[in-house]
Amino acid sequence: MNNSDIAAVVAEEHSIAKAEAKAIVDRVFAALAEAAARGEEVSINGFGKFKVKEAAAREGRNPSTGETIQIAASKKLGFTPAKALKDRLNG
Repeated sequence: MNNSDIAAVVAEEHSIAKAEAKAIVDRVFAALAEAAARGEEVSINGFGKFKVKEAAAREGRNPSTGETIQIAASKKLGFTPAKALKDRLNG
């Protein structure tokens, strides 16, 4: 399922144009991305939490040469599903 598919469901459920629904869906995802970029946790009831995690700098190996390389510190976006979602997946 992609953004267009989600927009189609929203359009059908709320009797609005697909273009309008797509604009709404795109804005929701933009708001989530903006919050994550600020380092905020995003919690969606019944779905789960998106949380920015820090990954420390570390040493790694180039798989083709075996040479040791430095991997820079970075931020990752993690997701923890809500209990309701877990129950739906496993029930």
